[in-house]
Amino acid sequence: MKTPIWIVKEVRANDDYTLNLTFADGAKKIYNAKPLLEKTIYAPLKNRAFFLKAKAQCGTVVWDDEIDIAPEHLYECSQTESEWLYA
Repeated sequence: MKTPIWIVKEVRANDDYTLNLTFADGAKKIYNAKPLLEKTIYAPLKNRAFFLKAKAQCGTVVWDDEIDIAPEHLYECSQTESEWLYA
C-alpha cells in the first residue's frame, strides 16, 4: 500500500505560531496555526512553550493525547516557502 502524500514526516514549530512541515511526498510546506488559536480545542496552543512542543506522530502533528491536526488539512492549507514569502 502506497503512503498517502499528506502524511507528516517531520515538523518544526516556530515562535510565530507557524509549523514547518515535511510530508511523505517530500514536499516542505509552512502552516500558519494562528487561526486555530481561536478555537476552544486549540486554546492550550496559545501557550507558546506548549505550542513549540509539536511533534510528528502517527502521520500528523500532535502536542499531547488530546490535541492534533488532521494531516489532510495541514497538506491542503499549508504553503510552500515561495508561496509563503510572496503571500
